[in-house]
Amino acid sequence: MAQNILVIDEGTTSTRAMLFDRHGKLHGSQQEALQQYYPAPGLVEHDAQEIWDKTLRCCQKMIEQVGGADKITAIGITNQRETIVAWDKRSGEPLSRAIVWQDRRTAETCNRMKAEGLEPMVQAKTGLLLDPYFSGSKIGWMLENCPDVRNAGDNLAFGTIESYLIYRLSDGQHVTDASNASRTMLMALDGDDWDDDLLALFDIPKSALPRIVDCAGELASTAVDLFGGAIAISGSAGDQQAATIGQACLQKGQTKATFGTGAFILTNSGDTPPTSENRLLSTVLYQHQGKRTYALEGSVFVAGSLMQWLRDDIGLLKFAGESEELARSVDDNGGVYLVPALSGLGAPHWRADATGTICGLSFSSKKAHIARAALESMAYQCHDLKTAFSADGVDWQSLRIDGGMVVNDWMVQDLANILDITVERPEFFETTALGAAMLAAVGIGIYPSLEAASVMIADLDVHQPDIDTHTRQSRLAGWRRAIDSVLEN
Repeated sequence: MAQNILVIDEGTTSTRAMLFDRHGKLHGSQQEALQQYYPAPGLVEHDAQEIWDKTLRCCQKMIEQVGGADKITAIGITNQRETIVAWDKRSGEPLSRAIVWQDRRTAETCNRMKAEGLEPMVQAKTGLLLDPYFSGSKIGWMLENCPDVRNAGDNLAFGTIESYLIYRLSDGQHVTDASNASRTMLMALDGDDWDDDLLALFDIPKSALPRIVDCAGELASTAVDLFGGAIAISGSAGDQQAATIGQACLQKGQTKATFGTGAFILTNSGDTPPTSENRLLSTVLYQHQGKRTYALEGSVFVAGSLMQWLRDDIGLLKFAGESEELARSVDDNGGVYLVPALSGLGAPHWRADATGTICGLSFSSKKAHIARAALESMAYQCHDLKTAFSADGVDWQSLRIDGGMVVNDWMVQDLANILDITVERPEFFETTALGAAMLAAVGIGIYPSLEAASVMIADLDVHQPDIDTHTRQSRLAGWRRAIDSVLEN
């Protein structure tokens, strides 16, 4: 009998249901776009009810396509991290809009806590820095500013997206996996429960939070009436952790970068939480049978969203793929540099107040130069992170990449050129969903370990650097001038 795994891949701009077999082959996908709301500068929200409705619809279509719930062995979930939902435990219905990971509304709160000298304590416990990016300050803001949330009492539930989806899929199982819990700023990296000191810092009631569980195992089961039969939910991880697993970065030192809405680089750090002196993050990569594997992470807030902005809001591109055509149409960037701080700067700068800029424009500048500068900014931001990782004693020997942007061959080669290392791209780009499928396969017992489940992963396409040192250094010097102009404002 076929062992099919249904993966829910709930991202920032869309939600998908994808069907994998035990060998990692994709047999179908259903996808629906998600509306993002921008009520004011720096504010980003989702309608959590829309997320549920569209996720359920995508799942139902895939289950109908395969012939019913009895044809699905297990469900794996991967999700946009740090986005927080508040809902009513009785109905499962959201009590406010979800606050998205990109949202910066709590910057003042985080800055005040930094001024009070609280960041060293937070970093020591969680591996995170005080920044609006993480969920804790978002939850605190909801409790203070949303009457329906504040007045929900014992019926109040909080969770990141996977927790919310599991609650609604299972008709009331309130759990979160350890990888997502590690992004809330409410769990100590070496603790198995929510940390009392951190809860007090943001004035959050523990009773409203989910139970922390493994990333692979018997996490919950779907309600029978949703799909015509119960299906085990046996895998769950935040999208960047899932992509790291889906790239088979299962040994200490192996590194991957995902270029989606943002760009996120994780290095497997083994069974000891890493410590960064260069403003990188420590996080749980995954937890299985109560044992954790950790990662060192650098987070870039704007990657694919930059191309979407250039296409949809600025009108520079007719379609996203045009950026590659334009980049190839000019010999160089013409002295143009674009710093994409459209929602602040992430690692290693962590400047929530930074704004984007384009430097070096002249009458000789064409839209091709701007498009090329936008693509080049991906490699430059990664180079900043590579420098920080190296200073923390983690020097990348190679980089495995994935995400929607890596279909762009020009950008992939530019990464190899600027980083001056081998860049490996999988033949199958959907490594985030594949990682969730691997976790679900281990959790339900198809494979005994993630190492065994790595047979689900396809071959790699390898890119080597092909520019000279002088060109590389000249381009990086131009980037440093551009990024310094943003940081000095």
